Amino acid sequence: MKNFSLSLYAFHLRHTLTELPGEVVADANLLWENLVKVGEGSLTFVGLKDLRSKLICYQNGKYDPKREIGRIPERLIDAQDLDLGSLPTTEGFKINANLQPFLLKDTYAVDLTLLPELSSISIGIPQLQHFKPSSLLPSNIQASLGQTLLIYGEVEPSEDCDELAKKLAIALVAGTNLNPVRTQQGELFGSLLFEYQALDPDQLDNPAKQCHILIVINNSQVATATLAGEAYNWLLNLLCSYHKILYIYQLARQRYREARTIYSELENKIQEFNSLISENQIQLSGLKSLIGKMPKKSFDYTRCLQDLQTHNTAITTNITNYKICLENIQTIGSGNSPQSWQDFINKECKKLQEQIQTDINYLTPGQELFGQLVDTIRGIVETQQAERDRSLENTIQVLGIGFGGGAIISGVIVQDIDKINQPLTAISPNSPPHPFYASLLLSIVATLLFIALGWWWINKKQGRKN
Repeated sequence: MKNFSLSLYAFHLRHTLTELPGEVVADANLLWENLVKVGEGSLTFVGLKDLRSKLICYQNGKYDPKREIGRIPERLIDAQDLDLGSLPTTEGFKINANLQPFLLKDTYAVDLTLLPELSSISIGIPQLQHFKPSSLLPSNIQASLGQTLLIYGEVEPSEDCDELAKKLAIALVAGTNLNPVRTQQGELFGSLLFEYQALDPDQLDNPAKQCHILIVINNSQVATATLAGEAYNWLLNLLCSYHKILYIYQLARQRYREARTIYSELENKIQEFNSLISENQIQLSGLKSLIGKMPKKSFDYTRCLQDLQTHNTAITTNITNYKICLENIQTIGSGNSPQSWQDFINKECKKLQEQIQTDINYLTPGQELFGQLVDTIRGIVETQQAERDRSLENTIQVLGIGFGGGAIISGVIVQDIDKINQPLTAISPNSPPHPFYASLLLSIVATLLFIALGWWWINKKQGRKN
């Protein structure tokens, strides 16, 4: 292949809606730090090792994202691109590298391109390993939103491009557990486009662990490179939107699974609630314990549903951005663009949106059920507590009447006994008791009578209220 180039396009989340202005996610600078590690390890370009000193978001070697505030250009350097220098190879040619770092709204993006020092140098499968493609794979870059490796080269019309693309894809991930699978084939600016997904068998659903591969082979001497240069910004933003769509969908599926777990716990709480109120006597302590757990579960469930709705909005926004980019690429390409990119919008994205909306529709009734269950339990607890409080109050009133009345009667009798200085013979004519025991006995009898009277009076009063 002549005019060969290998480009890494990586995208990493800088901040989310939950961060305050000027704040970033915990690992916002991970992309830049890992690129420096690559420069210190396998691709020892001087400029890559010293990347921190060139980026706007670093000061004195330390990450300082506040330095980006108010900066209008998307690039995080003061120049158009950053020349990283060159590296020699054992075959006598040198590899040049340049880097373009961007801040695309909430996302860090980087274009790291490697190419032979002379465009006339022929690069085949054996020479590809001089570019150390394994150092550009997800395990080293760890871009949270995902990444794309793009190979461009020019060949003779007689070249078997299908077989060449297959060998290139395999060579890019050689020595790893990634398995490249061709997903689409089409044309980009007159050249053949082969699209692969190199999947991680341990994390098939995680786009950040996969490597998206685009291989563009020019076998007809068309001006693909020139047109790609004109469409550069649109291609970069299209890839960014592509990876964000897949990333957001992954987050949405994760939140849905969490919501389903909470929903199953809700079903268990409903069964527990039914058992507490189906018995002869409502277990107030059990209901209080249940109501103590429910608000947090309800809040967690609501957060999951809210996040799903946010992801639905975000994926719709990125689909719109993708469409805009694709339309501009089509304009530059005289109305042509890869059919697979159009199918991604019309078919794949439609499925993703429908799935998220289905998840939202499925979970929404559960949110209402949570609220109704909490309100029902709280109402029963408050009613039962009020009845117990009222019963206790009535008991205190009755006992107050009884003991108060008994004390009065006891006092009167004791005074009478003291005045006549005789025991009450009416109690026992033959062996009258001591005055103390006589007064105590009459006090108890009087207390019981007043308690009965008080109970009758309070019940009669409550009957009138009801």
